[in-house]
Amino acid sequence: GMLGVLARTVYGLGLTPFAFVTWRAGAGAIATGAFVVWGLRHGRRLVGWRSLSARGRISLGVAALMGALLNTAMFLAFARVPVAIVLLCFYVYPALVAGASAVLGWEPMDRPRVAALLVALAGMVAVVVGGPTIGTTGALDLVGVGLALSAAASQAVFVLVSRHGYREVPTDQAMGTILAISAGIAALLAVTGDGFSTLTLPLSSPALLGLLLFGGLFAAAIPSFLFLAGIRAVGPVRAGILMLIEPLVGVMLAALFLSEGIGPIQAAGGAAILAAAVLIQRAHPAELSIQPAAEPEPDD
Repeated sequence: GMLGVLARTVYGLGLTPFAFVTWRAGAGAIATGAFVVWGLRHGRRLVGWRSLSARGRISLGVAALMGALLNTAMFLAFARVPVAIVLLCFYVYPALVAGASAVLGWEPMDRPRVAALLVALAGMVAVVVGGPTIGTTGALDLVGVGLALSAAASQAVFVLVSRHGYREVPTDQAMGTILAISAGIAALLAVTGDGFSTLTLPLSSPALLGLLLFGGLFAAAIPSFLFLAGIRAVGPVRAGILMLIEPLVGVMLAALFLSEGIGPIQAAGGAAILAAAVLIQRAHPAELSIQPAAEPEPDD
């Protein structure tokens, strides 16, 4: 939920969106890599690229590409349109995931799930468009809206592919790989589009560097690991619906740090999102046969 505020802050300090994605994903990859090394020293096994099946390699590659695309599109959108609008567009992805999962026969859309999805989406819309100042900043940037929607599509593909596509790779190793590839792609875009100096700017600004390291750990490494773990543990539909709490946090942080007021409609929307989270958690599991991603046993 802090990404919008964090992005606007570092942009104000002179960083470009591509450079921000590079630093955030890169710092997150390093932090996740350190956790992987810790696991290896405690008996866990590194799953190499050659040991993956063809399906696993393709799925992990697609997930990494989608991760890079959604991050670049999202942070470009934050630079063009209000945070609330980006969140509104991006968080249509749970509906995309739910619809695709139903069509593919992965998770049936029973009444509790349909109700939870509709309540959560309605609450999310109320949260991001119900503020007293929304709509007063001029014409809406359609390019920014398109970028946010493309990020939603990439996120939906990421979630669907991550459901089973590379389950032989432990969560920490998979997310470390995804973040590293995202950082590499973003760095190439930054050098090509903005110049190499944009990547070195944080080295001359301790405040900016501190924000980026904070974002890499608490807005990339930890939440990304937990999100992938959640997809594997409870399925993509339930994980997506629970993630609708994030716009509520994002709008609250925007009100606190960016002076965007919270109105009564937004408060009601937040209550609806929380109610949907309770409803989906009380629903019967749709994927009883799915086990958590396999973690290699320690070597004797």
